[in-house]
Amino acid sequence: MTTPPPALLIAGHGTRDEAGAEAFRDFVRELGRRHPELPVAGGFIELSPPPLGDAVAELVEQGVRRFAAVPLMLVSAGHAKGDIPAALAREKERHPGISYTYGRPLGPHPSLLAVLERRLDEALGGTARTPEDRSDVTVLLVGRGSTDPDANAEVHKAARLLWEGRGYAGVETAFVSLAAPDVPYGLDRCVKLGARRIVVLPYFLFTGILPDRVRQQTEGWAAAHPEVEVRSADVIGPEPELLDLVMERYREAVKGDLRMNCDSCVYRIALPGFEDKVGLPQQPHFHPDDDGDHHHGHHHGGHAHSHSHAH
Repeated sequence: MTTPPPALLIAGHGTRDEAGAEAFRDFVRELGRRHPELPVAGGFIELSPPPLGDAVAELVEQGVRRFAAVPLMLVSAGHAKGDIPAALAREKERHPGISYTYGRPLGPHPSLLAVLERRLDEALGGTARTPEDRSDVTVLLVGRGSTDPDANAEVHKAARLLWEGRGYAGVETAFVSLAAPDVPYGLDRCVKLGARRIVVLPYFLFTGILPDRVRQQTEGWAAAHPEVEVRSADVIGPEPELLDLVMERYREAVKGDLRMNCDSCVYRIALPGFEDKVGLPQQPHFHPDDDGDHHHGHHHGGHAHSHSHAH
């Protein structure tokens, strides 16, 4: 008899916005429909039902003993780093005999960057599909905001990856809570950098109180600055790319293959403007202090792709 695959447990942040909570629950149901071979359940850390513990109990009642938990979060802040692992440890005490592996957060994966790019195109009415059309568009990517500097830095990383190769005038960052710059100050910054057309892009998975606040603050600022064209883009939403990415994180967790930055590695993934680097053979740098095969090193030590990547 073959061992059944581990169940997929989706851990959400939670929101006081009922539409946002329902979007999460819908997403979990859709994952279950797409993967009938897997037991799938989801719960929240705080603010909205069901709690994560109920999702675990539901799966245990179905006979599940092994779990792979995936945080449905874009960045690794306090919830992904501390609250979810603590909740899982508590469930292990409540249900002796279960075991789990823990996946990593979702962003900034290239497939999500592609959705963000689509949201920008929609906000611009389909008028900025080429780098030439985008040269006067400045994007303000707005993250949730955290007291964790690493989490805030992840939003900057997403902004940089969104800017690379796509032709926007710039991609700036702001945060809706807990971290500076806030949305109005972020928009002021864009103008100081010479922006004439700005699209405010919420770095959120689903609708909710915070993405609504981003839009309200954007509209308030725009009303006070009629000389600047400002548009609001939509959240990422339950796109096929997001469904596929959760399954990718699930498979990584099951295999224990938690790679670090390979999602956005130019040697693995065709990033805009760097497509020619995918699959390039990797050569070590020539180092003058290395006793190795130094007479060959001189031939390729200066090439741009002469990197050693432990992929």
